[in-house]
Amino acid sequence: MKEFKGRVVVPGTTTAPALVSREGFNTLASFQKSLMFGDKKGTCSDQNNKDLYEKKMADKALCLPQTIGSTTGGMVLYCASALGISPSCLLFSKPIDSIAAAGAILSDVWTDKNLPTIDNLGEEFLDYVQDDMIIQVLEGGIVRVEKA
Repeated sequence: MKEFKGRVVVPGTTTAPALVSREGFNTLASFQKSLMFGDKKGTCSDQNNKDLYEKKMADKALCLPQTIGSTTGGMVLYCASALGISPSCLLFSKPIDSIAAAGAILSDVWTDKNLPTIDNLGEEFLDYVQDDMIIQVLEGGIVRVEKA
């Protein structure tokens, strides 16, 4: 087990299996098919993201360096939360961008889905975490990573 400390963007606690992308996460491309065709698993539709393509994102601890792409990303995160297909939490190794932060905050304020979001976890976090490791998000920006 290893602990990391980051900055709290959206407070909350959760426990979920990790889903890791070591490249930028395009929110619109990743959720597009789910939002358009009602995929309840939130299957990643971004064929340019080899780490996540065709993997279930709903209820996972999404571990990322940063988001990339469209200015609609915040609304996409909000819509995914409103439809119940969002990740359990968003964990960023780098500083979060304002669009992703807006989406996480909108999800927390306007839906029943809390989307704990932590950034600045560091490169060591992404080097360490692997798919399906158990992630615990605790108060104060503490992220605990355990082998499954």
